[in-house]
Amino acid sequence: MATIETEELPKAVLHEHLDGGLRVETVLEIADEVGYRDLPSYDIDELRTWFHQGRSGSLERYLEPFVHTIAVMQTQDAISRIAYESARDLAEDGVAYAEIRFAPSLNMAGGLTREAVLEAAHDGYQRGMASGDITIGGTIVCAMRQDKDSAEVARAAAASMHVGVIGFDLAGPEAGFPADDHLEACLIVREAGLGLTIHGGEGDGAHSMWRAIALCGAMRIGHGVHVADDTDFDGTEISHLGPFARSVRDHRVPLEVAISSNIHTSSYASPEVHPFGALYRNGFNVSINTDNRLMSGVTVSSEYALASESFGLSLDDLERITVNAIEAGFGDYRERSRIIDDVVRPAYAAAGVQ
Repeated sequence: MATIETEELPKAVLHEHLDGGLRVETVLEIADEVGYRDLPSYDIDELRTWFHQGRSGSLERYLEPFVHTIAVMQTQDAISRIAYESARDLAEDGVAYAEIRFAPSLNMAGGLTREAVLEAAHDGYQRGMASGDITIGGTIVCAMRQDKDSAEVARAAAASMHVGVIGFDLAGPEAGFPADDHLEACLIVREAGLGLTIHGGEGDGAHSMWRAIALCGAMRIGHGVHVADDTDFDGTEISHLGPFARSVRDHRVPLEVAISSNIHTSSYASPEVHPFGALYRNGFNVSINTDNRLMSGVTVSSEYALASESFGLSLDDLERITVNAIEAGFGDYRERSRIIDDVVRPAYAAAGVQ
């Protein structure tokens, strides 16, 4: 199969953490401005290498570098700048539609309220979209599942829908912190009409996904790759689906898969044994995501290329995955339909005849 030039294709990303996608230059500049002196290096190349090398081993180790990115996201100006740069970086990578998430409770050390944090991010996205080459569908507000403030976070999310909040998520360490510990928060956001996506099947098994879907009402699952635990998966193909896996497939539950991140957190050893390809071939609703561009050293284009090369995906496959992702979005339906009809389909059709 010929190599697909993914940089030129319109793409979608549903699972992108704002505090996991900073430019290294920005980390250094804001650290200097606010007097943050705890970075592991103040040399740009060394710091970039440190972020990338600190990415592997386990989910818990993968999350450790966030202490530094969060430290430089404690003012409205910094948050707005980082949101703006995120929108521009994604646009320059050919992303047509994106939803970006982060946990505003982690940005309150300087005295900001959660609502002020979310307003600052919205301002940055709006500036980043001004050229019209990308749509940021909105912010997905994360609560950290190891913390006790999820209900307060959910109320802030519901109160911030006018500044682009479209969804709610439970993030952080998965094993030992079941989603249904946060049922009150899930009920608050569902009553408000927000989308609900929950990290599951990343650092824990398929049972974690079941709790998120069956008990909390999750509409999408962040990662979700361990749904393969409820199948007969031999590292290449799936020969049988268990009852839960079948329901995930047949009910079209969107799985926000991030292949490189799953490898860096040791969910799977390599792309060759990652279940993305087998899940896609068996009809699961999988999308291609970055998770954390800085920590994983990836772009949306590089993840599209990795998926294509590792699992033999054709141009038609990438188009289908992109359309499915946009259709699974929480952002404005009419805008998502416009992107599919006016941007994605024409570009893939043109690429197919070149």
